[in-house]
Amino acid sequence: MLGKLFDRRWRHLPRLFISLWQVSPGLGSIILVVRLLCALQPPLVIFVGKLIVDEIVELNRLSLPGSGLSDWLGNGRLTPLLAYIGLEFLLTLGNTVLMRATALAEALLGERHGNAMAVLVIEHGVSMDLAQIESSDFQNRMQRAVAQTAMGTPLLAQLLGQAQNIVTVIALAVGLIAFIPGLMVLLLVALIPALVGEAHFNAQRYGVSRDFTPLRREAEYMRFTGADPRIAKEIKLFDLGGFFARRFGELAGEIHRANRAIAIRHSAWSSLLGGVASIAYYAAYALVAWRAVIGQISLGDLVFLTGSLLRLSGLFERTMLGFVELADRSYYLDDFYSFLDTQPSIRRASNPHAMPSAMRDGITFENVGFRYPGREAWAIRHLSFHLTAGRTLALVGENGAGKTTIVKLLTRLHDPDEGRILLDGVDIRAFDLAAYRDRIGTVFQDFARYNLTAATNIAAGRITSVAERARIEDAAQKSLADRLIAALPAGYEQRLGNGYMRGHDLSGGEWQRIAIARAYFRDADILILDEPTAALDARAEADVFERFRNLSTGRTALLISHRFSTVRMADHILVLEQGRIVEEGSHRALIDKNGRYAELFQLQAAAYQ
Repeated sequence: MLGKLFDRRWRHLPRLFISLWQVSPGLGSIILVVRLLCALQPPLVIFVGKLIVDEIVELNRLSLPGSGLSDWLGNGRLTPLLAYIGLEFLLTLGNTVLMRATALAEALLGERHGNAMAVLVIEHGVSMDLAQIESSDFQNRMQRAVAQTAMGTPLLAQLLGQAQNIVTVIALAVGLIAFIPGLMVLLLVALIPALVGEAHFNAQRYGVSRDFTPLRREAEYMRFTGADPRIAKEIKLFDLGGFFARRFGELAGEIHRANRAIAIRHSAWSSLLGGVASIAYYAAYALVAWRAVIGQISLGDLVFLTGSLLRLSGLFERTMLGFVELADRSYYLDDFYSFLDTQPSIRRASNPHAMPSAMRDGITFENVGFRYPGREAWAIRHLSFHLTAGRTLALVGENGAGKTTIVKLLTRLHDPDEGRILLDGVDIRAFDLAAYRDRIGTVFQDFARYNLTAATNIAAGRITSVAERARIEDAAQKSLADRLIAALPAGYEQRLGNGYMRGHDLSGGEWQRIAIARAYFRDADILILDEPTAALDARAEADVFERFRNLSTGRTALLISHRFSTVRMADHILVLEQGRIVEEGSHRALIDKNGRYAELFQLQAAAYQ
């Protein structure tokens, strides 16, 4: 049991120490020095107490110098006793000051370290690939990692507390061994069962915590969704509040019952094993008392030994069980660092090909096939087409035809399982991933709505240029978002969304114009528009695409839309069904062909008649 407990869990402790030290070497040094001083205080106080008692016994043997305090002080006999008392006072006062100092230093270091770890989790999380981010297993692991971002503070305090206790135990043990060596063995043997018991139950608690992560995620989803203002209308109108509350109660109850069962067993066994430790302690206490009765040790020695025993009893238990708790925390530490050690599934080029300064030929899909992880069916298969540089290609098809999958492959959110995608004749996997994506601007159907200022929402397209206000305003003008921003109370500095006080929420169409402005601000070589005007009315859509037509001259664009009024502006159109191309050509050519495209066009046109 113990070997299994103290195995690989400890391998992450050096990484934790290094990260804590890197956050603030100054605070780390203060904490180490103060902890060492605090560790030496208990044995020194007990030893000084022994000296006080021995001095009092010695004074009682001497003849009285007089009846008053002044006689004793004038005689000088109280000088050693007063010195010992003063020394004990200084040790006690100094320990109080030092403990306050280390608590302050550890709190400051813990907060800074927690913030640094949270940044690491965010940066690492977004560096993962879309397939990983969208998997439930990854979400479970990320939630556990996020929960541990603040674990540095308690773990640091516990580790240093353990080190402090060990130094104190060694100092006290030296004194005990000098008088009665067998006492140490008695205490150790008595506390081993408690150590094994705590190890067992800590492992069980971690197992429940890990196994119930999906249930906790669902419970948190139910709790926050039930109070989410973004969907409050549906919750009220569909009377879903009771459903979310009941489901949260069911999930929370199931988790509680599992934890309660372990807690009850743990309490029962801890009481039993604690009783064994108490019996051992009082047996040792009786042995010390007997040695004093028969005159083998002095009264001062008795005070020192009983004080050491009392302190050691608590220290032994706290230290040995503390190691078990550290191992327990190390399980969670393993969650944190194992998450940080997760590598992206998309292969990065070890010796990347240089990106062309400007695209000349275009994008080519060669016999591309792709299946989403965990699915048997192919999303697309044997797909081949060419997007000519400087031209606009539109993708048409019903839901599930593979349009958005093509976008994900083109942006390398996924890599194809078959075939390859070329940019100017070079496999896009040969380029540096960041450099390749830097040349692409996108407007997704489910675009992000950031609770940030209007200016930052637009600048998110290329956040390194957030200070370039002229470019931000130009992008807003191109997307026709400038007028709605001008109407906001604080203009470009207005925080959007209703997640914060004084935030200003926008309609779906207004948010979509912000998202389009974001793509214009990115100023990329390849522009991908996935249902970019789905939330706009017909007039607004016409305005946006008239502007796009004028601004996209010479720009390579991929367009996805269910609206044929939008699609018809493309230079070339692909009609997709079940991941395959069934027709392609210009709008006029496809209408004349009177095939699937013409059928879909007529169906949509009829809806407006």
